[in-house]
Amino acid sequence: MEINLGKLPFDLDFHPSSPLVAAGLINGELHMYRYANDSQPQRLLNIRAHEESCRAVRFINSGSAIVTGSPDFSILATDIETGTTIVRLEDAHGAAVNRLINLTETTISSGDDDGCIKVWDTRQRSCCNTFNAHDEYISDMTYVSNSMQLLGTSGDGTMSVCSLRKNKVQTRSEFSEDELLSVVTMKNGRKVICGTQTGALLLYSWGYFKDCSDRFLGHPLSVDVLLKLDEDTLISGSEDGVIRLVGILPNRIIQPIAEHSEYPIERLAFSHDRKFLGSVSHDQMLKLWDLHELLEGWQNAPGNPLVTADSDADMDEDVKAPKSSEGSKRKKSNAGQLSNASASGFFADL
Repeated sequence: MEINLGKLPFDLDFHPSSPLVAAGLINGELHMYRYANDSQPQRLLNIRAHEESCRAVRFINSGSAIVTGSPDFSILATDIETGTTIVRLEDAHGAAVNRLINLTETTISSGDDDGCIKVWDTRQRSCCNTFNAHDEYISDMTYVSNSMQLLGTSGDGTMSVCSLRKNKVQTRSEFSEDELLSVVTMKNGRKVICGTQTGALLLYSWGYFKDCSDRFLGHPLSVDVLLKLDEDTLISGSEDGVIRLVGILPNRIIQPIAEHSEYPIERLAFSHDRKFLGSVSHDQMLKLWDLHELLEGWQNAPGNPLVTADSDADMDEDVKAPKSSEGSKRKKSNAGQLSNASASGFFADL
């Protein structure tokens, strides 16, 4: 299925329990669609969420609301039934909001263009953690729930590990001389995989973040998005417009599975039932791929079953922070910290 959004999309997200998908566009609009196997997707919501672009989109509160982030520094919560504004936090960050991810049912995290990461608690209705983790924009984040640690990647070429328990940046990798654009955890938490501007995948062993343990050179252009399929396999979206199935340890490009012509892949996401893979690209299209059809040939091939690795050891251990990285391409100050008092009331009506 294909949906012509009419404008360049920056992000997409699926509803946690219903056949709904949302997309944020370059003109600040937020679109939401209902999809089904036997009919064309139906647009249910089309609102101007921000005056500037809508860079980040996430369903929250069991799917009753959508949160969006923008370069205008604001974060907006919108009711999905009525399309009305629940609340808008005008100065959520001191710089453009670039990424949003869900942590738990009641917490989300946001990252901005100055390298600042914040955690918002919907129960306390406030910003509960602020991490000045990087010197450049936050490109991606992922949450490790069993250790309450938030991993962030940045255009400054480093990866950070932020502890929500200790409310501090626990460690930061050495400068990789390459922008880090995407991040996932694999092998039951034993490995962290980062996509880079040059197309290499950097593999870090958990607890040893100073330098990567392996580099996988398999993509011809930048790896802009990574999506974990299982503990041994991920799906990558690249600047060349190709969506690939990738094996980790052993590292291999298993096969290309879809493409957006030659246009870069902006974001990938699974539907709530993992029946569909959603992708958005610079061709202004939101595509819903039947995941079973994409993987059918590989899953049925001898020697290529979906395998789950053995359970990993406990990951919640102290890691010594290395010295601050040097050689960043461009230094920025991390301005605009938001106190709990100024953030209170953000989720008051959610």
